[in-house]
Amino acid sequence: MIIETSNVRMNRRLKALIQSSLTAAAPAEVMKQSITRKNHLLFVHNIQYDLSLYQQIVCVGAGKASGHMAQSLEQILGKYLEDGIVVVKDGYGTHTKKIQIIEASHPLPDARGVRAAKQILKISQSLTKQDLLIVLLSGGASSLLCAPAPGQTLADKQRTTNILLRCGANIHELNTVRKHLSVIKGGQLAQATSAKILTVIISDVLGDDLATIGSGPTIPDPTTFQDAQTILEQYQIWSNVPELIREHLENGIKGHIPETWKGRSPHSSQYQSVILANNQTAMNGIAKEAERLGLRPYILNTPLQGEAKDLGTILGAMAKDIRKFGNPVRPPACLIAGGEPTVTVTGKGKGGRAQECVLAAAQELAGLTNVIVAGFGTDGTDGPTDVNGAIVDGKTVERAKKKRLSIENFLERHDSYTFFNKIGGHIITGPTQTNVNDIYLAVVL
Repeated sequence: MIIETSNVRMNRRLKALIQSSLTAAAPAEVMKQSITRKNHLLFVHNIQYDLSLYQQIVCVGAGKASGHMAQSLEQILGKYLEDGIVVVKDGYGTHTKKIQIIEASHPLPDARGVRAAKQILKISQSLTKQDLLIVLLSGGASSLLCAPAPGQTLADKQRTTNILLRCGANIHELNTVRKHLSVIKGGQLAQATSAKILTVIISDVLGDDLATIGSGPTIPDPTTFQDAQTILEQYQIWSNVPELIREHLENGIKGHIPETWKGRSPHSSQYQSVILANNQTAMNGIAKEAERLGLRPYILNTPLQGEAKDLGTILGAMAKDIRKFGNPVRPPACLIAGGEPTVTVTGKGKGGRAQECVLAAAQELAGLTNVIVAGFGTDGTDGPTDVNGAIVDGKTVERAKKKRLSIENFLERHDSYTFFNKIGGHIITGPTQTNVNDIYLAVVL
């Protein structure tokens, strides 16, 4: 792990705090805690499966954590697992014996993801009522599990996804559109098979909405074609998406194309879903580590949602209040927040939501000592960059002025990555093999 800061005292603490969040949400750790087998009986939380009753047990899945989830599942199921296939982001592959791991592009889908989705559909369609299909889902599944609806092209999906990612839409809105451009999302994977389904999830969606995580391939979808069109119109991008995409949605609204699955409850005996870890899991891990380091942990109950730079200003102001007034917690303290800010991109800059949020906090910290604000994506990446976050302190503004850099200009251009490249402050972990949203910290000694 690399943290670009000259404050050695803070550096050591921050590394420990970041690592604690990743350890708490690590696929191998949460799988081991939640899924066990005793002979032919499999226990998943409070659900019991008699593995001897099934003719075949097959695993499919997608997401940044799904490779290591698959690896753990193989070890747990042993001889009872037949085979499987999961698709992960480039660089997130791992060694498995029976489950095939396929790497593909994220956040924009590619042909490898399309081929993997077709294979997953084919496997699922071949199963019968005497089989068990275990579906592993984590953040990133929506992009990696790409199965364009008839009449659409991969290029159409790529362009539409890119437009949505840049307009400021949140994950619920983004996935509402994606579900209605797919033949596998929005419960359509469940529709494709007769097998009993167990969906095992590491959640990257605030509130853990099952229909949104990975675009809910095994979950009934409450959204509609009309909802998808309304979102595109709301963000004034309806005319920007490809014509074939618009035609597809319009045909769905008219009833010429079947809606996504509106079927039975995901908690019925045939369809079970369990969440093993989420953003709260990572924050709880940090709180325990903060106490070990002699810091008073304070977890914000409200997730950070909205424009990243606005939230960064608030986060910086809270850090200042801790330093000056001991509010809402006295130093030495660690303020912990989770969430998924958005960035409405209007320029040609390079950055990510965590870097932009933290950069906006820098101005509030100017002149303060022994105070930092950090933000990072638990998946190891922040936007289309090779880092997963950044850190600022009371000297960030001073360093920027010495280099004649205007923080306001970089924020306006959404160019936070370039800013931190020039003055330092990036957080780099590489692939973490998990994904439970972002974490934001204010550490005040």
